[in-house]
Amino acid sequence: MSINVGDPAPDFTLSTLTSDGPQTVTLSSQWKDSPVVLLFVPMAFTGVCTTELCDVTNGLGAYEELGAKVLAVSGDNPFAQQAWAEKEGIGLSLLSDYEHEAAKGYGIAYDSFLPDKNLPMGGVPKRSAFVIGKDGVVKYAEVKESPGDLPDFDAIKAALGSL
Repeated sequence: MSINVGDPAPDFTLSTLTSDGPQTVTLSSQWKDSPVVLLFVPMAFTGVCTTELCDVTNGLGAYEELGAKVLAVSGDNPFAQQAWAEKEGIGLSLLSDYEHEAAKGYGIAYDSFLPDKNLPMGGVPKRSAFVIGKDGVVKYAEVKESPGDLPDFDAIKAALGSL
């Protein structure tokens, strides 16, 4: 079962690559200063994930105006994420959930991702969006069953605007 509005946001610490090398990011340290938009995407270098994160990158100013940080999580390793970000111009912090612990903690891990394409991988995160307030409570939650469906970014911004 996935996390719902009103639930405390499960905390995690994940790796990312920065210009200074590998770093860890703890979610709770991010929401202390501002709301966080937490986006889970299934996999780097795929069409819908690339479109989503490039669109969010291009509209990042709107989230900043609402006082929010945007973080994206996938199960890819941080080196693959960095290559993807460089190739596609993704300007978000990409967090590596390589062990799928965050996806499991949020209740959004596929039991088997793309089994019909002979790629039955467990633990891959469903495309999801969460808004977490400065109090660590989930203010908006959206989980997509189909990896081809995007979150409702207007609703995400509306949730941020009400904080």
